[in-house]
Amino acid sequence: MFTRLSSSYFFYFALLGLTSPYLALFLDGSGFNSRQVGEIIAIMTVTKIVAPTLWAILADITAKPLLIMRLGVFLALFSFALLYWFTTYWPLTFSLALFTLFWTAVLPQLEVHTLNSIRQSSKIYARIRLWGSLGFIVIAVIAGEAIARFGYYAFTSIGVIILGGLFITTLLITPKRLKPNVVIVSATASVNSVKTKASIAKPSIVKKLLERHFIAFFIAGLLLQISFAPYYGFFALFLRDFDYSGLAIGLFISVGVVAEIVVFIYMGAIFKRLSLTSLLVFSLAITAVRWFMMPIVADSVFWLTINQVGHAASFAIYHSASMKFISSHFTKTQQSRGQAIYLGGVYGLGGAVGAYVTGILWLDGQGATSAFIMAGSCALLGAIVMLFSQTRKTTRTV
Repeated sequence: MFTRLSSSYFFYFALLGLTSPYLALFLDGSGFNSRQVGEIIAIMTVTKIVAPTLWAILADITAKPLLIMRLGVFLALFSFALLYWFTTYWPLTFSLALFTLFWTAVLPQLEVHTLNSIRQSSKIYARIRLWGSLGFIVIAVIAGEAIARFGYYAFTSIGVIILGGLFITTLLITPKRLKPNVVIVSATASVNSVKTKASIAKPSIVKKLLERHFIAFFIAGLLLQISFAPYYGFFALFLRDFDYSGLAIGLFISVGVVAEIVVFIYMGAIFKRLSLTSLLVFSLAITAVRWFMMPIVADSVFWLTINQVGHAASFAIYHSASMKFISSHFTKTQQSRGQAIYLGGVYGLGGAVGAYVTGILWLDGQGATSAFIMAGSCALLGAIVMLFSQTRKTTRTV
């Protein structure tokens, strides 16, 4: 079981290690300008806003999450393979949007099956999830060198191979046999659960959403995701323009992932020492420094590496603190809705807006400095918003 689940996580995040850094490189090699690249990434990001919920509902209705996961991988593989033939703007955009639509079916169902299989053991889950991070690092390094040697066409072939590997691993996963009266984790509330709890009224979430502290938290998260657009979408192109090799690009990207893994390990101790708002402000401030410094340090291997280590604060600390914030802000019956509103709004809307604006500013590399200044300004504004919210309301410690 451990090997099969770990392999699935490895291949899933390996694909992220390909698409997240190198999609823009592939699109640039395909002849698209930076504005078109930003538009394509924005369209893909918008797809992520509603698709996970739709797939989760379908999984609950059918009560066959493994089938949904396998179907998602197979259709994602088919859609991704269309890149061999779709080379013009709209057909290629359609295939990538379709790929994203099906791809979002995979991780929620994999998470559900994994947690049910290991009986909610956080220790075993951490060991399995670690293979996902390793997959990202390995492919980020290999793909960078492969694309540099064989051209942007290698992007599609690597993606098809990874998706093929993932599909095989999902076929090897066996359904969890349920004992009578055992309740499993579900991606959304099951139909039976809704019926049995119909008499229990869920408290309105609107009041929680309109609290000043949450509004500040939401705006700060939105600004952070907008600020990440030059990094997530155009970083590989940025380093290529500084004449770094494909291997070097992959290694720089991996430094950030390794740093976040280390911080994730020690987040429990960090939470005991600092308040959530302090951690959020710190993360946003460090992120602002990273983006402002990026054009300045890009030609120095040493300082660029140091700048990449800052990803531990930009992502790991902020993500952990934001999840803790949501957990403490909403009641138990509001958790799912709170998560959906936050993730859909912040990651979906923020990512789409950031990608579109960055595509306009990038100007095929000539506007890279302007794009990172925009990013740094957004992160700094987010830090100010969170700092202001702290002066208005004391953050609850958790």
